Amino acid sequence: MIRGLYTAVTGLITGEAKQSMVSNNLANASTIGFKSDSLSIKKFDDVLIQNYDKMVNGVNTKNVIGSLSMGSQIDDLNTYFSEGVLQTTDKATDFAIEGKGFFTVQRDNGIDNKNYYTRSGNYHVDGQGYLVTDSGDKVLCKNKGTNAIEPLFVGDGKLQVDKSGNISVNGDNTHKFNTVDFADYKTLKKVGDNLFEAANPIQNQNITVKQNTLEKSNVNVANEMVEMMTIMRNFESNQKVLQAMDETLGKAVNEVGTVR
Repeated sequence: MIRGLYTAVTGLITGEAKQSMVSNNLANASTIGFKSDSLSIKKFDDVLIQNYDKMVNGVNTKNVIGSLSMGSQIDDLNTYFSEGVLQTTDKATDFAIEGKGFFTVQRDNGIDNKNYYTRSGNYHVDGQGYLVTDSGDKVLCKNKGTNAIEPLFVGDGKLQVDKSGNISVNGDNTHKFNTVDFADYKTLKKVGDNLFEAANPIQNQNITVKQNTLEKSNVNVANEMVEMMTIMRNFESNQKVLQAMDETLGKAVNEVGTVR
């Protein structure tokens, strides 16, 4: 009975984690460039149940009853990197990558500048004249003259970008988006603000970039709603099992053996 309590509780814990993940996906269904997540669930290793109640020739002998599952646990967090729908806009600072690849942005955390990677391309020009994300992170580009990777200064200039990512400000083609890719997407870790953190980026200058375009979230709202209802039903089932076991244990403690 006590083992059953643990099994039901692990189901509640994993159900709560999956519900939180689905809620986050739905909350970001309209977030530009957002990539949906899912949780993989696995069971704990089975436990072998046995006792020595069996008597053979007057001697207690091991009696194997069978195996018992100790419930479920979170196995892995999976991010789906499938491309979202590309939507045309009227802003010159909106960009999208067609196919694989990521933009590189730089965040000043007050100690040093750190690079992150994103599929989000809804940028704007800040008060200092640099191309930045909604969070104020500077978009990094390659200086064609010096080959340096640096923030792009736009100022009051007119911004034009071709499909290869070459950037012209007032007709002066001096920079190119610092687009990268990764050999293993499982190394990418979400850090908030629609950014990813990873080591060993691969420089990929053959990525197709589209100006006046944004990549929408790849969240499938209908699938997420179905998943949410499934999780809720499973959660309710585990809750009822837990309640039934609690009532049974309560009767065993308070009623069994009572002198009447």
